[in-house]
Amino acid sequence: INAESQSKIDNFNTMLYQHPLVFHPSRTAKDLMIHWDRLRQYSLLVDQTVQPLNLGDTVLNFSDVEEQHTDEDLLAHHTDPVLQNELRKIDRRHKHEIKKLEEDIRQWHTMVGGPENGPFSFELDNETYAALRGRLVRYLMRSKEITLGRATPTHQVDVDFSLEGPAWKISKKQGIIKHHAGEFFLWNFGKRPIYIGGRPVIQGCHSKLYHNCVLEICSLKFTFLINSNMVNNTKNSDKAA
Repeated sequence: INAESQSKIDNFNTMLYQHPLVFHPSRTAKDLMIHWDRLRQYSLLVDQTVQPLNLGDTVLNFSDVEEQHTDEDLLAHHTDPVLQNELRKIDRRHKHEIKKLEEDIRQWHTMVGGPENGPFSFELDNETYAALRGRLVRYLMRSKEITLGRATPTHQVDVDFSLEGPAWKISKKQGIIKHHAGEFFLWNFGKRPIYIGGRPVIQGCHSKLYHNCVLEICSLKFTFLINSNMVNNTKNSDKAA
């Protein structure tokens, strides 16, 4: 049945009668007519041909169309004043936070650095009395007294042990390190003992610190390094005064 024929049920009844072995026994003339209409709709009948695509036309897929549009083009036509105002507020808040951090850095007496390559791979400058070097970070002692412990949103310390590892068992104010007359001493105020060279310093006690001695608290280990040049200069200045 060609494409020009009319869609009549009688034509398909005749086809079923003439070709009983071609179609399934349960196939009806109505089923054949519906299928034939679909073939004709998509130009798939024997006497139909598919029209060739014009070479001058370019068929774009979704990715090609998406690349032709940028975010700036979309925002230019849909400017939201409320959104722009919120973005400006966020930008000002971020700039204010950055400025505050820059001001805080200048006031810090203790600086935290990254791990070094070896045990003596960094030098202490002429503003640092000593340093506590751990596995991950190092703390520089740039004042004659620094506090040790665990920092919280409401309590700050110079040496925050939580930067080195698990510190939930360490007190907020675990202790202090003082420099006096060229010597360093550690006072322990926390409940957990601090081990210096393997010897415990319990709560309320203090001990002298030596160059390259090992401090340990709650499985966190640090090496205490003294800047001898800085200490000697301080002693000479005190004598001159």
